[in-house]
Amino acid sequence: MRAVQKLEALGPNLGYPHSSSLKEHGDLRELRPRGGRSLWRAFYRRIGDAFVVAAVGPAAEHDKRGFDRAARRARTRLDEIAED
Repeated sequence: MRAVQKLEALGPNLGYPHSSSLKEHGDLRELRPRGGRSLWRAFYRRIGDAFVVAAVGPAAEHDKRGFDRAARRARTRLDEIAED
């Protein structure tokens, strides 16, 4: 929960290790709770003035297939939102 609060407070200035871009998934970013020490990631993108979290999945180091699946799901959801 604090990771989301940091994102709200710092916005695009929230840097690594708390947030990082996903090169394989376009403009999608991962929120890395506990400075990356958590086994979970929240996948988000900025749409307008809002940061929209679209999926939560495992850290890539823990479960690469689950990470990629969650990232694809987030991208699909965010693309649908951006179209509206």
